Amino acid sequence: MTSAADRTGTDGPERPWLTSPGPGLWAVRVSRYAERARELEGTLDDAERARLQGFRRAADRDQYRVAHVVLRRLLGERLGLDPARVRFFREPCPGCGGPHGRPAVPGLPLHFSLSHAGDAVLVAFADAPVGVDVERRPDPAVAAQVASELTEVLHPAERAELAALAAGERPAAVARCWTRKEAYLKGVGIGLGGNPALTYVGTGPAPSAPPGWTLADVPVFPGYVAARAVRTGRLGSAE
Repeated sequence: MTSAADRTGTDGPERPWLTSPGPGLWAVRVSRYAERARELEGTLDDAERARLQGFRRAADRDQYRVAHVVLRRLLGERLGLDPARVRFFREPCPGCGGPHGRPAVPGLPLHFSLSHAGDAVLVAFADAPVGVDVERRPDPAVAAQVASELTEVLHPAERAELAALAAGERPAAVARCWTRKEAYLKGVGIGLGGNPALTYVGTGPAPSAPPGWTLADVPVFPGYVAARAVRTGRLGSAE
């Protein structure tokens, strides 16, 4: 179930607000689509609108609205439904069995994942469990602070890799590592409820995928870093 836009890697004239950075991936600039998303806010369900109104900052509302309107439109295309009729549920968490695992839609033979940060929204579809994460690339001062705060959630080898880098190389390495880790944990379905320090994904240019998964850095917009994890074999473990 792939659209022509998926197959060609282009948006089509009716959707100039989307770019496709890779197969099954869609990237959206919030600033380009914010006005259109406000017009389409009626496609969101009651829970989404309640969450939307809970954000105090207009920028946060725009980001959430764009992300969920875009996700609904893409899902609607794949299901042949009006986006407003798409219904979500949560798969069981693989860690505890609770109803807070990967998001899913009845009748959709595809897996999907959604991430947003700043002016960027990233959506992924795959035939197997998938997770994506997008983050702003931090400046050196922020990267140093983040690396210090992340000490307890980084694998010991990742901490050693960061410590060995020159200060100017750390911002990109911190961002790569964290987006890879979040993408994988979202793909597994436990998110940050797992222990990120037990999973090694690497900080260098080439990611290290956990067993049974592929892990790739995703080129998106300037100033942003993103990653995608897709299950390829037996379910990997964050433990």
